[in-house]
Order: sequence, then structure tokens, then C-alpha cells
Amino acid sequence: MLAGAVLGWRAGAAETSRGTQPGPLRFGVLPIGGAVESRDKWTPLLADMSRALGRPVTALSVTSYESLEQAIQRNEVDLALLSARMALDAVSRRGMKVLAQVKRHAGEADHRAVLLVRKAGPLDSLDALLARPEQWRLARGDRRSVSGFILPQVQLFLPHRIEMETRFRGEIIGTHQTTALAVANGDADVATNNTTDFERFRQQFPDEADRLQVIWRSAPTPPAQIVVRQGVAPAIQKKAQLFLVRYGQGAGPRADSERETLKSLRAGLGYVAATNEALLPAAHLEYQLARQSALNGRWVSEAAREAKLQRVESQYAEQVAALRNNAR
Repeated sequence: MLAGAVLGWRAGAAETSRGTQPGPLRFGVLPIGGAVESRDKWTPLLADMSRALGRPVTALSVTSYESLEQAIQRNEVDLALLSARMALDAVSRRGMKVLAQVKRHAGEADHRAVLLVRKAGPLDSLDALLARPEQWRLARGDRRSVSGFILPQVQLFLPHRIEMETRFRGEIIGTHQTTALAVANGDADVATNNTTDFERFRQQFPDEADRLQVIWRSAPTPPAQIVVRQGVAPAIQKKAQLFLVRYGQGAGPRADSERETLKSLRAGLGYVAATNEALLPAAHLEYQLARQSALNGRWVSEAAREAKLQRVESQYAEQVAALRNNAR
């Protein structure tokens, strides 16, 4: 899947260099269930975007966060929907900027990280999990996943001096669908997930979902971001942003169809225009993660720990300043 996408991108770039029609814009998408399923769900929106931009837009659908991050590093992605954590890295290190973000209900915390266990399983409470993590098998998301790793680590495990990557008896790393299935089928005892994906899991796997219960919920997660490579023509960037914020917002059969597409993409309210400042909550989460890791770490001296904490504070201040400056 990825190799074919790379060849298509390179071919498009070659056409542009020869002065012919520009190649397609590559839109990177995180896996929803699987790569093929993700591509199919994004196809209607990207077809509409192609018509709005007057230029082909094709999906780069991958199987993991890592694969998408590597494609971004190789400049094989022009636009992408990313978790807040991945968007922060893409903007800070990969020459991209925020174009829009998933719209949320005003004042409503409708998207949170959760922990799932089996209703009839040996692990039946959060207290039991925290008391002896080495007794249990964990199914979690990639380190780049806000709800699958960062929020549970920052808000639950690190405050209890538990490192998710080292304290459990075993671990499975995968998509939110993979982690929920692992617990439902007895291959893991506890899974990280989120409220939005778990609701979708209930619709797709009702029998398996009935075996599961939530034992912990996080604070609200930062919304996912749509980013664009800064090398994309400014006119195309503006058209893409306008298309996204208008998508599904009108009246009539077309808008109704667009809203159905948005629901399948877990963005029922659509998208809102945003700048790099939208990544400040993600930057704060990264700061919390780095600070708590430093506090919990083993150091040769208290001076070494303090030096690390000072670096964390300095790097966070620099990152905040850069996000605010680049948003202007």
C-alpha cells in the first residue's frame, strides 16, 4: 500500500518538474480499523476536495502511526489528518502548518481516553490495576497516540509511578480497534482506547463490546488536526481550508451526504479553521509527559535531575513561543 503511494507521488512530482499538470496532492490518513477501511472512508471527502481544488487529491492510507510519520519525513505527504501529538511534531520538525481541526461541541467534553477491561475478567477495578500492574497484560496505542498512550501515561500511570512500556506483564500495540478486540478476546487484560472509537467499536463489534467495561476516563483530549506542507501553493492552502470549514455545513441533499461522510470520519460537526496555536494543548501534554518522566527517573544525583527539569522547562517555553509566532 505505502510503496504504491510513494511511486505515485514521485511520478506526480516528475510531471510537475517537466512543466505539465501538477501531480496529485497526497492526503495522509491515520488507520481507522485498517488501511483499506480508512482509505474507503476518506474517498468521498477527498473526491469532493479534488473538485473544489481543481486538482486530484489521493489518500495515503497506512497501517500505523510510524508509517505515516515516515512518509511525512520523506515529503511524501502534502496534507494529513493527524493526532495532536503527531501534528505537533509535523509542525515543529517537518515543515508543515495547521490548516483546520476537528470541530467539537462548545464546552462539551465529548472525546476522552478510556481504559477497557472485560466485565467477567480477572481485572475488575482500577485499584487492582494500579496496585499490581506487572500482573496484567496491556493493549495500548502507539507512543504518538494521544488517547492510546499519552493521556493515560500523563494523567494516570506516571502519577502512580508506573511506566506503561515497562511495568506490565506483556503488551500489544495497535489501533484502537485492535486493542479493544485484544481485551474482548482474552489476549490482553486492559486496553487504552477513547470514547469515540469505542462507540464505533460497539457498532461494528456489538458482541465483543458487550464483554467490555470502562474503568477510567481522562480529561478531554486535544482535537485532531489537519496539517498542510508549507511548500504547497498558498492559493491551494486557502482553497483547501475553505473547503474543509464549509464541508457539511449547508442545506440540501449534498450537505446531508457530506454530513454522513463526516460522521463516518468521526468528525460529525465538521472542521474549523485553525493555526499552529491550536497545538498549544498538545505541547502542554508533551511538557507534562517529559516533566513527570524526569521526576520518576533514576538519576546519579539530584543535580542531574534538576538539570533535566530545567531543560524540559526551557524546551517547552521555546516550543510555545514558536507555535505562537508561526501562527501570525
